[in-house]
Amino acid sequence: MTRLTGKRALVTAAGQGIGKASALAMAAEGAQVFATDINTDALTALVEESEGRIEIYRMDVLDAESVAEGVARAAPDILFNCAGFVHAGTVLDATEDELDFALSLNVKSMFRTIQAALPGMLDRGNGSIINMSSACSSVIGAPNRFVYGTTKAAVIGLTKSVAIEYITRGIRCNAICPGTVESPSLHDRLRATGDYEKAMKDFVARQPMGRIARAEEIAALVVYLASDESAFTTGQPHIIDGGWSG
Repeated sequence: MTRLTGKRALVTAAGQGIGKASALAMAAEGAQVFATDINTDALTALVEESEGRIEIYRMDVLDAESVAEGVARAAPDILFNCAGFVHAGTVLDATEDELDFALSLNVKSMFRTIQAALPGMLDRGNGSIINMSSACSSVIGAPNRFVYGTTKAAVIGLTKSVAIEYITRGIRCNAICPGTVESPSLHDRLRATGDYEKAMKDFVARQPMGRIARAEEIAALVVYLASDESAFTTGQPHIIDGGWSG
């Protein structure tokens, strides 16, 4: 028997990067995984890679009705909120539209999914909620990341609030705070700087280990927090940043 046998896991933004790696890792550990994204082509590729062990469907975390339908379909014991977006810029660069979008995607999407999934978890008396935050949050400041750092700090507050409310009812809620992680979206951001090589060098230079993380390394922490091995762990920001914030 593997660590997640008998559990149902819902993953948002599962089409690539950490979401994809986590969906595959949880399926490998025996979970019935429901992988969601707005990119259905990426989800189709995920099914092929998982050899059919993962169920996929489109769910838009910005749409409350889509979230309600998607969560009802999964009825998850494990909820991994991975959807998010990284804005560049300082407080003087930021626009209200950017901040509103980031709050909706990085924070309110978690509010929507948790509000939809929690009643079922409470009925069953068991549930693990895992929220994607960042080391760039209330953990450590990063230059040129005002909107992102602000919203990822809010995720930590959201996590602690949910954890304390339901700590005696079998529900755990934790946040993951990575440093820079290898992903398609990272490469998109690097290309957007206009000097890909320099941007990559700068990211690597701030990591004491001299490299960025692999998505599979973050997925291993997701599996741990999803499993009963972490039954005494809740309300915590789990920093996995290669020593960046140390």
